[in-house]
Amino acid sequence: MKIVLYDVTIIGGGAIGCTIARELSRYQINVALLEKEIEVGFGTSKANSGIIHGGHHGSPDSLKGKLEWEGNQLWDPLADELGFGFRRIGELTVALAEDQLPTLNALKEQGEKKGVPGLELWDRDRLQQEEPSLSENAIAALFAPTTGVVNPYEACFNLIENAVLNGLNLFVSSPVQSITEGPDNTWILQTPKKEYRTRFVINAAGVFADRIAELAGVRTFSIHARKGEEYLLDKRLCGLVKRVIFPCPTPVSKGILVIPTFDGTLMVGPTAEMVEDKYNLATSSAGGQQVFDFVRNVVPGISARDCIAEFAGLRAVADGEDFIIGTTSKKGFINVAGIQSPGLTAAPAIATLVADIIRDEGLSMSLKDDFEPAVPKPIHFASLPTEKQIELARQNPSYGQIVCRCELITEGEILDAIDRGAKTLDGIKFRTRAGMGRCQGGFCTSRCMELLSRKMDVPIPEITKRGGESWVVKPRTELTAT
Repeated sequence: MKIVLYDVTIIGGGAIGCTIARELSRYQINVALLEKEIEVGFGTSKANSGIIHGGHHGSPDSLKGKLEWEGNQLWDPLADELGFGFRRIGELTVALAEDQLPTLNALKEQGEKKGVPGLELWDRDRLQQEEPSLSENAIAALFAPTTGVVNPYEACFNLIENAVLNGLNLFVSSPVQSITEGPDNTWILQTPKKEYRTRFVINAAGVFADRIAELAGVRTFSIHARKGEEYLLDKRLCGLVKRVIFPCPTPVSKGILVIPTFDGTLMVGPTAEMVEDKYNLATSSAGGQQVFDFVRNVVPGISARDCIAEFAGLRAVADGEDFIIGTTSKKGFINVAGIQSPGLTAAPAIATLVADIIRDEGLSMSLKDDFEPAVPKPIHFASLPTEKQIELARQNPSYGQIVCRCELITEGEILDAIDRGAKTLDGIKFRTRAGMGRCQGGFCTSRCMELLSRKMDVPIPEITKRGGESWVVKPRTELTAT
């Protein structure tokens, strides 16, 4: 069997790996991406807060502060081309005490130094006029119109779909087990399935980036996991606040936020807890109490009774808290590590920086004449006018069958998601929102499983929630045996 030599292989299919893959797919090079999960975006990215930061939070003296503003400006064309949910709704960093006012002034000066436009200091009267649901204890805020919200998992799916369309070789369920140096300045990556040979390795493995660097013999840093618990609220609170609400930040966290997601529901969190176990995604009663006790001081109308779902994600925190992006002591191995907040915001800028590094390291990179920047935009049935819905259902009866009642998701949307790569219940959920409503899949799970089984031609017991051993039902033989 002929061994393929890739020019570049990316390890990690989160938001950073997917954005790098899409950027590199512009060039006449052979690129592969290895992801350990069954689908891209199933690690930290699926639990991301989905905020595109305004550009003023990070110090211009840090790499992440520099890339934050550069990345912010690149999200509009990405969303236009790839069709994922993105909207600039603005943010307010709120002061609840006089001693927090200097922080607002410092953030404003920092943003203006970086060229962030539109920053304004609002007093109590302006706050109550613009956001009447805020606590009367809010005495001032810094307004940033450049902040946006995005569906991070949808962005991952569309980025990788477009990269594959432009020639990316995607390999999922492919955790890297060993990395060795091959002949002629190449690298050999071993996974349970097969061996991959490549000239360049991009280490974008998130919380496991230090382990990947160690496998290659170039580890000079450690990655620590900082867990953040998030809580999704019922749709009845849609519109309670119009902008992302930040507290005044601390040295290690931007604090607990109130986030109007792209889809309109509110999300609150995250916490910030250092954990040893890099697989620890558990939520806790203590975390929930911390979140809701804090949020009630800022937006009194929010209650823990409104929570319909809770989840946690792990931020990849490097020594020194800054991003680690660059070459190593061994030619061809490039780290993209420690990408915590505002990593999602910075992702498009990180991708162009990585392309520049590879070019500077000697890889010939000519732009493709036939690069296709777009993918077909998925249909969101619930957002269509009634006349369009009727016309679509007449043309394709699957769009006349509601599968998810909470979010009004049709069979046609779920079938399209499977055609685009969904292999699991979470793959469907993150592409369509089926299962994200009040009943959290109580109504639609069985129907989604039936559609997956039919389209993939596999028995229903083989359908999983998120891959691996996350089975939902047991085979009848096992039930009989037990």
